Amino acid sequence: MPTITPDAYPDEAYSKIAAAYIRVSTDDQVEYSPESQIKAISEYAKRNGYLLPREYIFVDEGISGKTADKRPSFMKMIGTAKTKPKPFDAILLWKFSRFARNREDSIVYKSMLRKQLGIEVISISENLGDDKMSILFEAMIEAMDEYYSINLAEEVKRGMTEKAKRGEPCSIPPFGYKMVERRLVPVPEEADIVRRVFKWYDEGAGMLRIAKNLNAAGVRTHRGNKIENRTVEYWLNNPTYNGKIRWTPTGSTDRNYHNPDSMIVQGAHEKIIDDALWERVQVRMKEQKEKYRKWYTPRSSISHWLVGLVHCGICGAPVVNCRGYMYCNARAKGTCTGNGGVKVTQLEESVLKQLENFADGKIDIVSIAAANDEPTDTSVYDAQLRRAQIRMARVKEAYENGVDTLEEYKENKAKIQNEINSITAEMKKQPTRTSKRENVDNLKKTVKNSLSALKDESLSAVEKNKIAREFISDIIKTGDDGKTFIVSYRI
Repeated sequence: MPTITPDAYPDEAYSKIAAAYIRVSTDDQVEYSPESQIKAISEYAKRNGYLLPREYIFVDEGISGKTADKRPSFMKMIGTAKTKPKPFDAILLWKFSRFARNREDSIVYKSMLRKQLGIEVISISENLGDDKMSILFEAMIEAMDEYYSINLAEEVKRGMTEKAKRGEPCSIPPFGYKMVERRLVPVPEEADIVRRVFKWYDEGAGMLRIAKNLNAAGVRTHRGNKIENRTVEYWLNNPTYNGKIRWTPTGSTDRNYHNPDSMIVQGAHEKIIDDALWERVQVRMKEQKEKYRKWYTPRSSISHWLVGLVHCGICGAPVVNCRGYMYCNARAKGTCTGNGGVKVTQLEESVLKQLENFADGKIDIVSIAAANDEPTDTSVYDAQLRRAQIRMARVKEAYENGVDTLEEYKENKAKIQNEINSITAEMKKQPTRTSKRENVDNLKKTVKNSLSALKDESLSAVEKNKIAREFISDIIKTGDDGKTFIVSYRI
């Protein structure tokens, strides 16, 4: 990637600062390659008196422009644009299609940048002018870009469907296979692991136990991630292992492995799991699903008002409600080796007791998080630092107990240490202030007035959760037995 620095040209040549956004969705787009886009944009910047600092060059490579939230550099650019004072005066693009292929995203973000932040969005190859007609031309370009994106998606989908009908793979090889000349070929070592997983499940082992066994043996996915229970679930539901090809033309199955829109056809590859074992596993999974159906919580609801407020003090993952017990979500997936679960009733009783004591002035504030993420003091960073230090201790404990290798320990330690350094640096930037007494008193009143609602059995979990979020920032589940809770408040 070409290096663009403020030293490239004399300082007096610049009157404005610009950012550049570059996106390519495929490797064979020579015209749209990052290098060609940056070269053209830097030349435009030089001609038009823009300084283009390297830190304001944002690149999303190999990513579709269909949705903004799936483009990390784009979202980073938008976040940077919102900072005060205004970091740059314009965002330079090769074409408007690089900004978005979705009119809704384009309108929302361009409007925010131009009207709220005073930052212009400029296509260097589509000179629309400054008159009112430019608005119409830009809208036409956006509509054409969206049409191109939709039409391309339909053509790709049609081609993939025809490919699936011929029994050819339509996605990257799953664990257990590799792609050789557009055909799935078993990887012996991985295929043995897949057979072992099916055998274990057929013999009565649960998905979580299987995931833990695989992680303890050092098995990792093709992307190098630890095995989760949902990874095991995906394997057990993947007909590829039984010699089939599954393709869903309507889009992602969202873990609905029996989507009526999915087509399953005989593949041209070698099966890893024979028909008899495959059928037994499918029958057992169906029986297990029916057995635990009563614990299913609809997505439009939550199982308890504390869900979403509690996090693991070891790994920071959310704590979830599983059949009346609150577990670390990462532990439930088999990737966190921390402390066990706690009854929902016990957690609720502990939290309500802390809220009562705080409202009555019997305990001091452990930490206060400010509304809108704008700290009034360093208490927010204190809480973050405490959580990071707890995780650091647990990482060391995992290494000493033989759970993690030395390499994993070093990697995790370095990651957490960087986080601690970052938090410490941010703390030093904050002015030394203490929370205003009247704000703390108001917080106590809010908590006291809300306690009766949190205890009201007629209110839904969703309603209680909304009330609690008004004054609870976070609840950390910690302690050797996982039954100690630290409540952080908003003010």
